[in-house]
Amino acid sequence: MAVKVLISGSSGLLGSALTQSLGADGYEITRLVRKPTSAAGQIAWDFAQPLAPQSVSGFDAVIHLAGESIASRWTDAKKKAIRDSRVLGTHNLAEALAIAASPPRVLISASAIGFYGDREDEILREDSASGASGFLPEVCREWEAAAESAVKAGIRTALLRTGIVLSAKGGALKQMLPPFRMGLGGRIGSGRQWMSWIDLYDEIGAIRHILANESVSGPVNSVSPHPVTNAEFTTTLASVLSRPAIFPMPAFAARLAFGQMGEELLLGSQRVEPAKLMATGYVFQKPDLRSALEQILKK
Repeated sequence: MAVKVLISGSSGLLGSALTQSLGADGYEITRLVRKPTSAAGQIAWDFAQPLAPQSVSGFDAVIHLAGESIASRWTDAKKKAIRDSRVLGTHNLAEALAIAASPPRVLISASAIGFYGDREDEILREDSASGASGFLPEVCREWEAAAESAVKAGIRTALLRTGIVLSAKGGALKQMLPPFRMGLGGRIGSGRQWMSWIDLYDEIGAIRHILANESVSGPVNSVSPHPVTNAEFTTTLASVLSRPAIFPMPAFAARLAFGQMGEELLLGSQRVEPAKLMATGYVFQKPDLRSALEQILKK
C-alpha cells in the first residue's frame, strides 16, 4: 500500500521538487493549497483559519513547507505576512493533526537557520540557543513553538532548520546568477560572514531521511557539513562561471538597498553544522560547494 503524504507549500522550489521525488517512488501525494483546481489530490486551506481535523486525517506523514517569501524589503506589512503565514499556518495545521481521528506518524515542519541569528564564527548545532535579537530568530522561535500541539499529541515532529537552498530554478542562487554571469558579482560587506547552504537534492534527501528514520525528531539542521564564508561563496561561484568577482557590495549599500532584510539575511553570519543528520547516518550527495555549483550550473 502506498505511503500517504500531505504536503503544504507544494508549489514552491522545494515543495515541487519534493513532490516530484516522492511521487516518482510511488508515494501517494495530497497537497494543501490555497486555491484548489479541478485536479485530484488537493485539500483547500486558509492558513489563518482552523482546519477541519477530518480533512487531514489518515495520512502517514505530513510535510509542512508553506510560508511567505522573505526575499524582499521587510516593511511592517511584509513582516506581518512572513510571521502570520508561518506561525498561524503551523499552529492551525498542528492543532488539526493533534485531534485527527487518524493522525500521521510524523510531521516535518519547516523552520530556518535564522533561528540562530547573527553569531559570527560560532559553530551552531541543534542544541545551540536561539539568537538574542533580530526578526528572524523571533519568528523562527514562534514558528517552531506553533507545532507544539502535534508534539504533545505524540506525533513525531521534526523542525527542519534549513539553510540557503541552492538551485538554478529559484531561491538565492537564481537571483545571484545574472550579475555574476555578467562579471558584476562580488562579496557582500566584509565577506567574512558564514553562509550555511545545502543543495536542493540534499534538502530532499534530508526530508526523506527524516521520513524513514524514526529516531529523528525535534530541530534538525538541514545544511551542508561544509559552510563557507560569503567571500568564499562568491569567489567559488564566479570561478565556476569563469567570471571575475571584483564588484563587492559594501555593507552600507546592502543596508541602504534592503534595510533590515539586508542586515539579517545578507550580512548576518550563521556557521551551522548538520549534527543530527550526520549522527543518524545521512550521507550528503553534494557536501562540497564547488562540485555542487558545477553540477547545478551545467544543467
